[in-house]
Amino acid sequence: MRADVTIYFIRHGETDWNAQSRYQGQADVPMNEVGHAQARRNGEALRALVPAIDHCSYVASPLLRARETMEIVRGAMGLEPQTYAIDARLKEIHYGHWQGIFAKDLPGIDAPGVKERARDAFRWRPHGGESYEDLMVRSVDWLGDVTGDTVVAGHGGVSRVLRGHLYGLDASMVLELPVPQDRILILRRGGMEWL
Repeated sequence: MRADVTIYFIRHGETDWNAQSRYQGQADVPMNEVGHAQARRNGEALRALVPAIDHCSYVASPLLRARETMEIVRGAMGLEPQTYAIDARLKEIHYGHWQGIFAKDLPGIDAPGVKERARDAFRWRPHGGESYEDLMVRSVDWLGDVTGDTVVAGHGGVSRVLRGHLYGLDASMVLELPVPQDRILILRRGGMEWL
């Protein structure tokens, strides 16, 4: 990413699995009504920046909740909802054998995994899934192809690892970064802000 590029990163709106504290990962779960409202709010916030952002590219994760978010955002901006790119590198982290499990049930289902993850959450990889370190590699690979200002509809994990990379954060801090669904994260080489 060039020094003069700005990324407007929108985490997808809420799903029922988010509301239930259920590990979602790459499961293709749709947004709920709260999520639709969050996406509309974010689209209206971006519309307020027009015409300053008229030149932006638009890209989303291929997962349904991110595509729904992008289409609602673009519609709220008065743009053709389905005119945007898809990039698989923007998918959420794959939780492997944890995918679909309620957070409260994990200690009874996979106590060793919970213990191992507590030792190094950034590098721990569930069976059949990815670590946050893996997610950072593919997210940074996407970032390397960004050549101009871009609006992204993606996921909390991707938002975290991009910030970790751009701002040189210690790996132990990455998973603690906030990932609200009703705000837009504006990323620049020189710093970030919320909209």
